[in-house]
Amino acid sequence: MEFLQITSPDDYRVQQIYDSYASSFPEDERRDWYKFVRLFEHPQVKVISVLNECENIGYLVLWELKSHIFVEHFEVFAQFRNQKLGSHITDYLFKNYPRIILEIEPQHLNEDSKRRFSFYQRNGFHLIDEMYIQPSYGEGKKPLELWLLSNYHPENLEELKDEIYDVVYH
Repeated sequence: MEFLQITSPDDYRVQQIYDSYASSFPEDERRDWYKFVRLFEHPQVKVISVLNECENIGYLVLWELKSHIFVEHFEVFAQFRNQKLGSHITDYLFKNYPRIILEIEPQHLNEDSKRRFSFYQRNGFHLIDEMYIQPSYGEGKKPLELWLLSNYHPENLEELKDEIYDVVYH
């Protein structure tokens, strides 16, 4: 498995990533195309293409914050799911980033969110905040009640959330 940082919105993989991103994440949980391509201008963002056997099978959108990495989006493309590839991606994250935070939908919403929470628990993440509100991604989009997960025990949860709000959603 290879993890290649994409440094330009002109990379041929960006359209495939965005198409999957737009179809997999609900409108309120994602950026529009214009805001997505602007991520490549931000020095704290890494958009990583995940390749398996030379084929693009998914991606990560990571934010390098003061004390941790924030995983804004993590997706294995639909045709490659249920092959344990997501676990290989979390292994990569753990080997490269000792402090990881991510958001997910609460497990009680539907079967997919329950399955997703179980996946993250099996792969070393635990719930750190059930009251987290993801800010709106922009005009016409709603803030969302999500859960925060991590692979460590943050010392100051409020400070951590403030940094996510200020850097990722501002």
